[in-house]
Amino acid sequence: MEKLKLTTELKFKAPISKVWQGLTDPEMVKAYFFGTNLQSSWRVGEPIVFSGEWDGKKYEDHGTIQEIDPGKFLKYSYWSSMSGTDDKPENYATITYSLTENKGETSLIITQDNIKNEEAKQHSEQNWQGVFAGLRKMIE
Repeated sequence: MEKLKLTTELKFKAPISKVWQGLTDPEMVKAYFFGTNLQSSWRVGEPIVFSGEWDGKKYEDHGTIQEIDPGKFLKYSYWSSMSGTDDKPENYATITYSLTENKGETSLIITQDNIKNEEAKQHSEQNWQGVFAGLRKMIE
């Protein structure tokens, strides 16, 4: 069965440096992303870990930084402990953040692959939009 891929775009009335900071600064992430703890050295081949508690359940989602151009582009593998799947390579998604700035407005394009069905795709899309609406409130 073929897996789905999503691409979603968000606009911020903020400079690209502020949006990048919001994606990579653990304190900022914790403030808008439901208390999630973010850990990463931001180096290729190094881990990226998102942990916390959701609905009374502890989670630790993780992956590996695959590519990074600081301030512009980030690509990482990602597995969610809440996904109900085993922590195996075939259950990881690839997530990318691509940023561009034009006249003080920053565009963030997010892609996510390895999505199992249309319902999961819609859920992920709503999640991305909802999470980053919190970032928008912080930086605009």
